[in-house]
Amino acid sequence: MKKSDNPADPFKKALSEATRALADDRDLNVTFSADPAGVTGDTMRLPQISRRMSRDEILMARGTADALAMRLRHHDAATHSKFAPSGPMARELYEALETARCEALGARDMPGALSNIDARIGADAEKKGYAQIKTPSDAPLSVAAGYLVRQAATGRALPQAAQHVADLWRPFVESQAGDALAGVNEVLADQSAFARLSRRVISDLGYGDQLGDDPDEPEDDDSDENAEQDEEAGDNQSRDQDDGEDAEASPERSQEQQQDERQAQVSMDDQSEDEMSDEAEMPEADTPPDIPPPVSDASPDYKVFTQNWDEEIKAEDLADPAELERLRAYLDKQLEPLRGAVSRLANKLQRRLQAQQNRSWEFDKEEGVLDAGRLARVVANPTMPLSFKVEKDTEFRDTVVTLLIDNSGSMRGRPISIAAICADVLARTLERSSVKVEILGFTTRAWKGGQARELWLQNGRPASPGRLNDLRHIIYKGADAPWRRVRPNLGLMMKEGLLKENIDGEALEWAHRRLIRRTEQRKILMVISDGAPVDDSTLSVNPANYLEKHLRDVITMVERKKLVELLAIGIGHDVTRYYERAVTITDAEQLAGAMTEQLAALFDSDPRKRARVLGMAAMRRA
Repeated sequence: MKKSDNPADPFKKALSEATRALADDRDLNVTFSADPAGVTGDTMRLPQISRRMSRDEILMARGTADALAMRLRHHDAATHSKFAPSGPMARELYEALETARCEALGARDMPGALSNIDARIGADAEKKGYAQIKTPSDAPLSVAAGYLVRQAATGRALPQAAQHVADLWRPFVESQAGDALAGVNEVLADQSAFARLSRRVISDLGYGDQLGDDPDEPEDDDSDENAEQDEEAGDNQSRDQDDGEDAEASPERSQEQQQDERQAQVSMDDQSEDEMSDEAEMPEADTPPDIPPPVSDASPDYKVFTQNWDEEIKAEDLADPAELERLRAYLDKQLEPLRGAVSRLANKLQRRLQAQQNRSWEFDKEEGVLDAGRLARVVANPTMPLSFKVEKDTEFRDTVVTLLIDNSGSMRGRPISIAAICADVLARTLERSSVKVEILGFTTRAWKGGQARELWLQNGRPASPGRLNDLRHIIYKGADAPWRRVRPNLGLMMKEGLLKENIDGEALEWAHRRLIRRTEQRKILMVISDGAPVDDSTLSVNPANYLEKHLRDVITMVERKKLVELLAIGIGHDVTRYYERAVTITDAEQLAGAMTEQLAALFDSDPRKRARVLGMAAMRRA
């Protein structure tokens, strides 16, 4: 058997064995992947470890492994499901508290594991920016509740960013649910008792209406209902006997009594309906004011099952510097044959931009810069005065351009390579022309649904859940970031396992929101994609056109607001059916020319020429 030359393999093997022992499951399959960490069936996914085996990678892998192993060891799915609330916010709190219980319970016997989990919690909190938040609402209540329960159960300080969140939320949580939390240690080892305490905490925090039925009292409710039915049946029987006796005594009087009773019953029914309507209106007055806003500004009907695991992340946070440099070198080597053609197109674009920015001159001025071109007439006729010229600025609005690149699996290979190198050249070209550039990418964190889908399955597969995957929106280059500092980031597109599903509508809305916050006078958004939005987990449980309809709604909103100039380039697929201004190319190598021509046309000062170039889409369709 050939010995592996990867220095990380011995560590992976040792961590896998330790994780099986900690989880008390010798058949557990432990894998290392770029996909989100978690457990599916008998397989545990842990964060990937590179050959460099950096300290952060090792701590993250150990902490994740220990946390998941403790949940496997101390968590019973049937008990958890029995007490689980029905509402979304209550469910998030319930899940966070149970995770804190498992980690704290395992740490009682293995303090070293808690240190590993501290490192994971700290890294995750730093990545989400918890150290910089100013108000409690900037962090989820469920996250803070989990931190506070964990701290109460272990008596151990949290990592700095997590501690900041816990301290911001502590006054509210302790004022509402302090009595319940005081008993955490007494029920930590009993999952059923802890679940009851969790439901009490959730109710104290104001989400009691999302708890659903009390699982401890199903039989009592049935017996009460049976008793009420028996009592009602007895009363009816007594009334029937009395009515029968009265009817025999006086038939005429019986008819009058029945008519009076019917009228009385009608009035009682009307009164009860009024009372019921009053009672129905009362909860509306008590509805919490913090109702979540619609997920999409373009389509109020668009739903997302959960946003807990969505992420907006910088490219440098998805790979260490050495890996980014290696991927960038690979990208440069792969596209070396195209560099000359792409550079020529970039130079063409730069000349077009510089022509727009060049200054003009006003001649025959009495002062300014000496006009050397008209000195000959002074030599010929010394009585002629010297001629001067003055430089005049040409109007050129400050501009920002966003390139939104589809990072889906169907772009793998040459299309994503071409897109990356073209984004590279355009960013350098536009930056030299004082045009700011932002480069964004969009994909999902998992194939066929990630943790959002797992939560949906745990909740009993509710119908029409909306988007059912975890988004990953990547910032390769911010508009204000100098190109020389972020150049290696585009190599991330070459990373194995990065490209997954594509949910275009939310990505386009995200890029649009970022653009409209900019102060530049002119904003341009260019989308590079290879077709319609696709996410199997979402489309399998929603209408077939669910994501496509949302994309069309977002495009309509962007074009209606007219705050951003929108254009698109489709690689191998016709995107002109979505975007009004779009070009479809059949070969990925045509992308560079399409991008530069489209941008050059946008900067052209002649509206007729601009319209002619931007009309290429119609010509291509014909």
